[in-house]
Amino acid sequence: MSGHSKWASIKHKKASVDAKRGKIFTKIIKEITVAARVGGGDINGNPRLRSAVLSAKAVNMPQDNIQRAIKKGTGELPGTTYEEVTYEGFGVGGVAIIVDVMTDNKNRTIAEIRSIFGKNGGNIGETGCVGWMFSKKGIIVVDKKECDEDQLMAIALDAGADDLKTEEDNFEILTYLESFEAVKEALEKNKIPTLSAEVTMHPQNTVKVEGKQAQQILKLMEALDDHDDVQNCYSNFDIPDEEIQH
Repeated sequence: MSGHSKWASIKHKKASVDAKRGKIFTKIIKEITVAARVGGGDINGNPRLRSAVLSAKAVNMPQDNIQRAIKKGTGELPGTTYEEVTYEGFGVGGVAIIVDVMTDNKNRTIAEIRSIFGKNGGNIGETGCVGWMFSKKGIIVVDKKECDEDQLMAIALDAGADDLKTEEDNFEILTYLESFEAVKEALEKNKIPTLSAEVTMHPQNTVKVEGKQAQQILKLMEALDDHDDVQNCYSNFDIPDEEIQH
């Protein structure tokens, strides 16, 4: 299974644990704050903010926390100013990795991210060294129990989706960036709940890794994902399902 979809499913299984630690709350609050700062505090007029608030509700974040984060973004409440930065690099086996961060101290963060790569057999490269291997796409994940495949395909394609893939427990809808919101709204209108809906960096090609290298890549991805400043990690690894340790 390829990098993003597999990593997304691993993260989904980790989410309940992360929520207890509060880590996932911190990441979503940062996203809400930055989304409100960049595009304003109106959920209806700011798709990025709307998506962040939906993510917050999916992990049962209290409404007070959501509103406070929006007000910090719009300047109604004092708050930390975060800078968005993207780092690119490689893991073992030539696997490409993109890391999106939000930080209030770029020097500290780059040193820590570089250290994580180094400790796990990888290295940070120049900006643009792997970005060309990915394209920005929307990915919407639906539990197989929620919908018939033919029905889901018809609804998604009519709304402008690019593709529908069947995974072990889920359906994965791939959309172009411009049709992402329309596909999400079509699912909502048809009362089809989603496990996740996000804009992601989708690899154009994948790199197969197995055995020790596969475990190193997963360890690197997990270490990056656990860093407080990291919002998202993307990779083009292809690891067989049996290699994944849940």
